[in-house]
Formats: sequence, structure tokens, C-alpha cells
Amino acid sequence: MKELSKTYTPSEVEDKWYAYWMENNLFHSEPDHREPYTIVIPPPNVTGILHMGHMLNNTIQDILIRRARMKGKNALWIPGTDHASIATEAKVVAKLAAEGIKKSDLTREDFLKHAWEWKEKHGGIILEQLKKLGASCDWSRTAFTMDEIRSKSVIHVFCDLYNKGLIYRGKRMVNWDPKACTALSDAEVVYREEHSKLYYLRYKIVGEDGYAIVATTRPETIMGDTAMCINPDDPKNQHLRGKKVIVPLVGREIPVIEDSYVDIEFGTGCLKVTPAHDMNDNMLGQKHSLETIDIFNENGTISDAAGMYVGMDRFDVRKQIAIDLEKAGLIEKVEDYENKVGYSERNPDTATEPRLSDQWFLKMSEISKPAHRAVMDDVIRFVPEKFKNTYNHWMEEIKDWCISRQLWWGHRVPAYYLPDGKIIVAENIESALEQAISLTGNASLTISDLKQDEDCLDTWFSSWLWPISLFNGILDPDNEEIKYYYPTSDLVTGPDIIFFWVARMIIAGFEYQGKKPFNNVYFTGIVRDKLGRKMSKQLGNSPDPLNLIAQYGADGVRMGMMLSAPAGNDILFDDKLVEQGRNFCNKIWNAFRLVNGWEVDSEIAQPESAKQAINWFNAKLNQTLSEIDDLFLKFRISEALMAVYNLFWDEFSSWYLEMVKPAYQQPIDKESYEATLNFFDTLLRILHPFMPFITEELWQHLSPRKNGESVMYAQIPEISAPDTEVLKQMDMTKEIVNGIRGVRASKNISPREKVTLNIVGKKESSFDEIIIKLGNLESICPDAEKDATAATFMVDTTEFNIPLSACIDIESELENLRKALAYQEEFLQITLKKLSNERFVNKAPAAVVDAERRKQSDAEAKIAALKASIAAMEK
Repeated sequence: MKELSKTYTPSEVEDKWYAYWMENNLFHSEPDHREPYTIVIPPPNVTGILHMGHMLNNTIQDILIRRARMKGKNALWIPGTDHASIATEAKVVAKLAAEGIKKSDLTREDFLKHAWEWKEKHGGIILEQLKKLGASCDWSRTAFTMDEIRSKSVIHVFCDLYNKGLIYRGKRMVNWDPKACTALSDAEVVYREEHSKLYYLRYKIVGEDGYAIVATTRPETIMGDTAMCINPDDPKNQHLRGKKVIVPLVGREIPVIEDSYVDIEFGTGCLKVTPAHDMNDNMLGQKHSLETIDIFNENGTISDAAGMYVGMDRFDVRKQIAIDLEKAGLIEKVEDYENKVGYSERNPDTATEPRLSDQWFLKMSEISKPAHRAVMDDVIRFVPEKFKNTYNHWMEEIKDWCISRQLWWGHRVPAYYLPDGKIIVAENIESALEQAISLTGNASLTISDLKQDEDCLDTWFSSWLWPISLFNGILDPDNEEIKYYYPTSDLVTGPDIIFFWVARMIIAGFEYQGKKPFNNVYFTGIVRDKLGRKMSKQLGNSPDPLNLIAQYGADGVRMGMMLSAPAGNDILFDDKLVEQGRNFCNKIWNAFRLVNGWEVDSEIAQPESAKQAINWFNAKLNQTLSEIDDLFLKFRISEALMAVYNLFWDEFSSWYLEMVKPAYQQPIDKESYEATLNFFDTLLRILHPFMPFITEELWQHLSPRKNGESVMYAQIPEISAPDTEVLKQMDMTKEIVNGIRGVRASKNISPREKVTLNIVGKKESSFDEIIIKLGNLESICPDAEKDATAATFMVDTTEFNIPLSACIDIESELENLRKALAYQEEFLQITLKKLSNERFVNKAPAAVVDAERRKQSDAEAKIAALKASIAAMEK
């Protein structure tokens, strides 16, 4: 080991130790006799680069996995990436467009060659970035949702569910993304409040001079109108019963139908029915056998079927048709209107369209029931628990899942069409041919007679199998690894994908392994800036994580993230927290250099103050270890970090080291030095899950290590019951020392000048040697008399004073004492008023009332002491 440098420089430490961990295969896991602890990474998109949300999520996962290792468990954290059909295809299309190539000019095979090339070049970037953070994943197990095992698993599950009658194909109204030209599931639509317009259109009543007025936010869809609907109980529209009206501009006659679905209070109570372009209109269309006219192309432009505005974009048509209707005198009025508009989750700038389309669906009502019960019965624990309500609401209202997408990048639907239109579902085309021959009896059929479905499967249809497919549990459901590692231990994810991913993984877990996929789900919050705004490129308020690591070090960034990261609540990120993390690294480094620089003399005896300090810090260490264990069980990880932070910064550095450190240029005894090194070793172990790099560096310097040894496998010590009496005594000792330091500061007494401490009453503390050392005392005198010239302070009800002889300003001291007396008397009156309130005394918890009575007792004792000091000084 080289000599430890004077200052901590993260860049000199982090790459060195990460390479060491990798070279020694320290992140790898194989099934053995130990208890497994498993985390599967929420696979980031291959299009992704590291952002602050990833930093938070993966820091938490790394803390959990490192702590599990140090608890003696066989810890496995599996990394991987998601193929992200829509996002990746959009990236590849954009790349090709920049090269002057259109997707429509390529065959599917040629396009996929470009997509795979893009994936190989960009797909692993985010995983490499995670290494900078210190992520201790078993990289040898890195998976991809379109690698061979995962792809075969997806196809197998599709075929299995189809054969069980749970997957079907049908023409249904779906959410359509006109930019990606693909269907979306309901969960992939994000609704936003928008300032819209409500257009009141005039539909001429056939055979009459009057008009029926219809309020709509979408005048561009009138070319698809095939009926007008009124509520049969609406008195104001009874005159329209049995009539026909003419669609404005279009000139088509359409019937007036009646249905109680229509809201009498909305607009005029007349509803235009466009079955091809509205979910509810489609329902009415089916119920009343209406014609369906699809006026949109798949890219959101107007189709030939509209007969007007053909080829124009839908939003351009909205503007133009409003002008044309106005010119024709067919707009009654236009009002401002607030409504919710659905946008594509993958293309946030694209409003979705309801569209009738042939798609593949998975029936969800029955298959989801075990997953629903598992969370509501706490078989799977949600942290925070509030997300159970969100989950419950979605599961109670669950709809069939549209699993097909009109894309090329992804798992192609394993359905094959025969020349007569019959469908064969099989895991490969050879098996499909065998089934086709068996089904038709036509032995002359060949592979060329089969046409595979053009669609691919929803990306989530692969990632819902993630905890199982990572262990090949779909293709080989009883293999050694799935039996050992599954169910996994903890899932760390964001609540925004509770439906997309979490719920569906639970469904798949019960369907394909008969058990839950994980024990606990820890939901992180959204990372926001210090003003509470969500971080985004558009706002320019999201720092580059790699720049933060370069500036503050990975450990500093990890700590800064965690200091502001309570489970499930949004994180208000501030660079100052990261700076605090870096400062803490410096504190640890400097404390180690201090201890490392002490000269040791094995001949000298151990001072009593050091014995007392060691006894106390051992108790404090066990108390904090117990607290940290409890906080981890509750997933209060940021509080656990704060407990470690306070233990090191306050208790160890500010108190313990001051108690045991030798006098200037003097050696320390061997026993105290070894105890201090042992404490440092334990502290580094406790800190390691949070701050892996600096702890590895210092642990390696602590004593000689063999090659391959690492602090990440050094066990966190077993907890012993702390000596509560010692802890109580030390709390009092600290107050006494702080009282002495306060007197020195207020009276400008040099820390080097020895003083005497008088106890006006009996002695309470058993740590006199520590008080003498830290207070730089000549002596401690119990049962002392009051001294008018002494500086007084109280600890609980015990009075202490430090004689100041001639160096005191009597008038100034009297003024300070009188101010202190006035404060205590006012405080006592407030307390007595509270205790004289019978309602408070009778209804407040006993502990609260007892606390107020203790305040009364303390105030009365302090008042008596202050009055005595004033009286003595006034003589």
C-alpha cells in the first residue's frame, strides 16, 4: 500500500477499486448453502443515458445489495437492458432519416440490421455509466430483453397463453400513437389538462328550417359522423326524436338516435356520434348498428374516406374547418374549455387517437386475481404502503391488455396465417407448418404458404417476465437457479410504472412460478430541483450525473442523493447535499489520518479516561447498529444513513477521538490504539454500503490484506445489548463538558488555562477522568459551596460552577444572571398555566403530562440556583 495522501481525491481511488472488484469477480454469485438475497435491476432502455432518477434508484439497490453481502447472504444483483420498442425504433428511424433513408424503403430484415447495429453501439452506455456510481452488479449475468433466452421465453409465454384461451385477436378501439404508428395500452397514455375550445356546430334538421346544435372539441372529425344522439329523458330535445340531421359542410344525412348515455347537462344535450374515433361513440355505434367511417390514416392525416381535407394533418384540419364552418354560417359560438387530452407515454408531444384496429389482447380479469390478493394481503409488501391503494384501484378496474404493436423492433408475434385466413400460433415456423398440415390435412403445404403476423409485442410483454426469465425459469421452470434465487428479495422502482411493470410481473410470477416474484417493493420518489420542479432537459435543471461524480466523487453524490430520499416521497435535490457528502468523505479521511499518525507505546499504561471512552463508544456503537437494523427493516434508508453519519461525525470524531487522543507530541498506549482501530474497522463496514470507494481505500490501509480481500465481504458485527447506564452517564458527561466550554467561551478563558469545576451538591457523573481531560480541569470538587464570583451552569437539576476569582465583571455578570432568571420565570409560568388546565391534564397522554411536570421541576431548580447566585453576588 502506498502512503495515504493528505487529501481525499476520489478520482485516484474510484477507478482503482472498481477495477479491483471486477478483476477479483467480487460481484459474482452462484447458488450455495447461504441464504440468497436477490435484486433484479429495472432494465433501463437501451436508448437511455444516466439521469438523476437512475442515480437514486441504483444507489438504493447498491446499498441494499452491499449490506446483504456484509450480513453473510449470497447477494446477487442482476443487470440488464430493455429493448424499448417504440423509443428505439424512433431513434433508428431518425438516424436513417439523417442519412437520407426512409424506413418505408427498407425491408423488415434490412431495418432490423440497422436497429441491431444501433443497439450494439449505444445499448450498453448506461450500464457502463452505472459502474462509475459503484454499482456492484454481477455483470457476467447481464441480460437483454431480446437476447436468446429472453426472446424464446416471450414467444413461449405467448403461445402458452394463446393455447389457454387467454390471448385473442380482435378489432377493437385502441389508443393509437400517430407518430410511432402503433397501438398503445391504456397504461401508456398520459392525460394532461389542456386549454381547448368548445365548438357549437349547427346541424340542419332535415325537412325543417331549424338546426340542432352540437358542442364538440373535435370539429375535424365531423366527416366520420354517422348519427346524432339525444337522451330520451331530455325535455329540451324532444322535438328531434325520429328526425334526421345534415352533417355541416359534409352534407350527409344522419339519424337522430336516443340513448341514456348522453349527458343532458353537457353542451346542448346533442351528441355527434363518430364510431371510428371515440371510445364511447364506438360503444354507441355497436349498440345501435351504426356505420363506421375511419377518416384518419395511421399517421394522423386525413384519409380518402373523409372526402375532404385529404392528406392534411388532423390539427391543421381543426384550424381550417373552424374557418370554413364560420364562413358557411355553421358555427353557433365558440367557448374556452378545459379538458383532458391523452398523450403517448413514449412520444410525449404526440396526442393519441382512439382508433379501430386489429390487435392482439391478453385477457386480464382472471389471470390477475392472485396478484391482486398478494399485495392486498401483504404477501408482497409495498413501501410506502400508500401505493397499495393505487394498485388496488387499477387491479379492480383492470382491462384486457393490448399486447401488439405496429413496429418492427421487438419480439414478432408468433402467429402465422394460412392462405384461407386461418391462424396458427407456434413458437417457430417449422412447428407452425406441422400444425397447419395437421389442421388442414393438406400435406402439400410449405413454409412459403405461411405468412407471419407483421406486428411485434409490447415491450412490457417481455419485461413482465424479467424476474423469471433472468434465471431461465420460463424455458426450464425447475432449474437450480430459479429454485435458489426466486422469489427475489427486493424490487426498487418508481411508482410511475406500478401498472406497466410491477403489477404485471406479479401476475406473471403467479402464472409461471406459482408464487410472488419478490418480497418487497420499495417505491422511490421523483427527483426534483430545490424549487420543487421535476428535472428535465427542457428546464435545464437536471445536472449531468457524471459531471457531479467528477466534481464531488461517487461517494459524495451517493450520500447527497440519499440524504434527501425518503421512500416514496419526491426528492428535492440540491448541490449543497452533494457537497455535504464530499465534506463527509473528507471528515472520514482526516479522522483516519489522525489515528494513523499516532505514535504507539506498548510500555505505557492505559489512562482511565480512555478505558471509560472505549466502554462508552462500544455501547454507542451497539445502540446505533440496532437502530440501523430497525431502519433498514422499515426501508427508511436515508434515516439509516443519517444515523451512521451522526455516529461517525458527532460521536466518534467529535467525542471519542477527543477522549482517547494523546497529548500533543505524546504517544498513545497500545490497548487504546488497537481499540480505536477496531472501532474504525467497524465504522468502515457500516459505512461501506453507502460509500463503497472511500471505505475500501481506508479498510485496505487499516491492516495488511491478501489479494482479493475486500471490505464488501467483511461482516457487519453482531449486535450486543448496549449498556444503557453507560450511555446515560455519558450523555450527562457531555452536557457537563459543554457547560465548561460554554463558560470558557462566554468569559474568554483560554482552552489551555486549567480551571476548577465545583459541584454544588452530590456528584452525578462517573466519568470524571473524561470531564477533566476534555474540560482541561485542575480538579472536580463535589459538595462545593456557592461562589458569587463563579460562573454557573446547570445540568438537569445539578448546579456546577467554575470559580473566576478577580477576573469577573460583577455588574455584567449580575445582568446576565437576571436575564437568565427572567427567562426561567416566564418559562415556569407557561408550564404552570398548562398544568393548571384540567382538560389538558385529564386528556393528554400521561407521558406528555409527566414531561411538563419535569419541565416545572427543572425550571424551579434553575430559578432557585439563579436567585442564590444573584443574592450571593449582591452581598
